Amino acid sequence: MQLLSWNVNGLRALAKKGFLKWFEEKEPDILCFQETKAWEEQLPPEIRQIDGYFSFFSQAERKGYSGVALYTRLEPKEVSYSFADGSFDNEGRVIVARYPDFTLYNVYFPNGKASRERLEYKMNFYHSFLNHLQPYIKEGERIIVCGDVNTAHREIDLARPRENEKTSGFLPEERQWIDRFIKTGFHDTFRLFNSQGGNYSWWDLKTRARERNVGWRIDYVFVSENIKEAVKDAFILPEVQGSDHCPTGVEMDIEYPTKEL
Repeated sequence: MQLLSWNVNGLRALAKKGFLKWFEEKEPDILCFQETKAWEEQLPPEIRQIDGYFSFFSQAERKGYSGVALYTRLEPKEVSYSFADGSFDNEGRVIVARYPDFTLYNVYFPNGKASRERLEYKMNFYHSFLNHLQPYIKEGERIIVCGDVNTAHREIDLARPRENEKTSGFLPEERQWIDRFIKTGFHDTFRLFNSQGGNYSWWDLKTRARERNVGWRIDYVFVSENIKEAVKDAFILPEVQGSDHCPTGVEMDIEYPTKEL
């Protein structure tokens, strides 16, 4: 099973940049998008429903903001758009898809750079999400969490760590949350296969940082301990254009039967 995850910084904009051709070439079993910036009804029909895939969309109350999408060959047993007490649902940041052999969380975690209030919102989101997951981990549920986490975990995960020590996305409390998340029983799949620096998933557009590879690795695919052995490869696709982020993904040895739509 191949799973790809990508913050597209606007799905309608991506559709105009040849997204469908790329999709047809990759043919992932699961494709998760973050920051779609669109309500489902705003998307053209060829994007709302792609041949061979079930599609699901979570949208913010505010138009042109946030949002996540899921395209999947196998229809999930259950899909929800909420976690915890529902206090974060108005920003359309989560799709939870339950399959026979695992549960997938496609999440667009908040960005904390805009203000102290947004940083507080981000940290509350982090803590609520982890509290939500802990009972499922204890019960032995096999879990995949993918998306834009909006934090670089370690110094190796951004080009200029010293200059960004006081910047949201690399603050001690944000990085410590990833530490706690991992200690709860999750693995950063990319680091199972690659321990090198220079591997990033986001670059600032205004400074043309991508041309110089001055980036941040803030997009992840995490898996719970009980599904770790199924991960056969994890990767970043920096050559893929169309957003200020690039796709990340995993190859997993996991049963994923498909059916004709």
